[in-house]
Amino acid sequence: MGIISRFIMAVVIMAVTAAGMSAKSRPWDNGRLKASDNKRFLMHENGTPFFWLGQTAWLLPERLDRDETAYFLSRTAEQGYNVVQIQVVNDVPAFNAYGKKSMPAGFDFSAIADKDGYGYWDHLDYIVDVAAGKGIYVGMVCIWGGLVKSGKMDKDQAVAYGKFLAERYRDRPNIIWIIGGDIEGSVKTEVWDTLARTIKKYDSGHLMTFHPRGRTTSARWFANREWLDFHTFQSGHRRYGQRMGNKDYPIPDNTEEDNWMYVDSTWNHLPIRPVLDSEPSYEDIPQGLHGKDEPKWKDKDIRRYAYWSVFAGSCGHTYGHNAIMQFVRPGVEGAYFADGDIKPWWKALDDPGCRQMVYLKELIERFPYFDRKPMQHTVRRNGKGYDRLAATGGDGYLLIYNHTGRPMDIDASGIKGEKKIWWMDASDGSFRYIGEAKDTVEYSPESGADGVLVITSLPVSFQ
Repeated sequence: MGIISRFIMAVVIMAVTAAGMSAKSRPWDNGRLKASDNKRFLMHENGTPFFWLGQTAWLLPERLDRDETAYFLSRTAEQGYNVVQIQVVNDVPAFNAYGKKSMPAGFDFSAIADKDGYGYWDHLDYIVDVAAGKGIYVGMVCIWGGLVKSGKMDKDQAVAYGKFLAERYRDRPNIIWIIGGDIEGSVKTEVWDTLARTIKKYDSGHLMTFHPRGRTTSARWFANREWLDFHTFQSGHRRYGQRMGNKDYPIPDNTEEDNWMYVDSTWNHLPIRPVLDSEPSYEDIPQGLHGKDEPKWKDKDIRRYAYWSVFAGSCGHTYGHNAIMQFVRPGVEGAYFADGDIKPWWKALDDPGCRQMVYLKELIERFPYFDRKPMQHTVRRNGKGYDRLAATGGDGYLLIYNHTGRPMDIDASGIKGEKKIWWMDASDGSFRYIGEAKDTVEYSPESGADGVLVITSLPVSFQ
């Protein structure tokens, strides 16, 4: 199949995707999610691509009432997100906005119905169903890692809990199971395996992954697990050189922000599975998390994490905000120095990084989807750290993300035919036509501006 034919096929697939979001249809009408044939992306059963764009909403089940849930999920859908990541329970037991307890009888779920008619799990049902109405998947972290580490769930309890969760939600179309929760897979491995296998026993129709500790990938422990459908990594919240006294440091010094390296390190483990960054640095959170006077991550940092990861080959990306992930508000104390009196979660939804993630998704979906791959060899005289240019592309196109706006020297000889060049401003998603390109492209963006140089011979317009 030629370049143009592949491009036309991609346009058809994207049209099907758009049709799938009509008033009466949702993404899962294209079939269940699965790994693509090359095992590097996610797709629906009918071949429609699925670019994971996640919003971190850890404490949604515990902090928001029904009206707030509906508002949050409406805004989330409007901003282009198609996944929300939540903690099903943040304690044993957990309590929600209505004061309802998640586990009134411990891990005995035989009589879980609330005597007052609207219990903890009824509220979670509501969250899942409202998300479904908005076309959003719910990534369910079943139980946070620290709870298992401290002994609040053992293997036998994992069997009871996994069976309960699977049987309650296996018929919901918009569920993605997330095992773990900010923890090393070597901690209570037997509990995680038991929980995962129990859920899969009763629900084989939904994808499953593992959310690991910062600066690690799930492939480090679970590469060969039959229950794992795709990998995630947590690049974490530290800046370059912010070791913070760790003795068992899993990455080289001064690479803390290089989240692109986790894609390759994950694919070094076989079999290859799709992978994404499920917890990069959050917008408006202190660098390193624990220092009140440390600078906070800003929208330009958030964009860099997203483009670096996706251009390295990730199948999507998850965004996070300090105020949103824990839903702070006036009167609610927040972790990591989030101040609900200054910025409650509903105001954080208007922060620039939160609004800008959709531009990356829209850019990737403009081009043929499944043949995209890293193209670092096209960058001449690449830099390190923030000056690193990240390149991706496929037949007929090349995308290069530039974080600092430094001069670029690109080998575009692999793109055949008449080539055109565009510059995409990553802060607002706008495109500016530059002109025709030769096999060597030298371009200097506006100093300090971050964006994407687009070189393509495909019949695509950005106007």
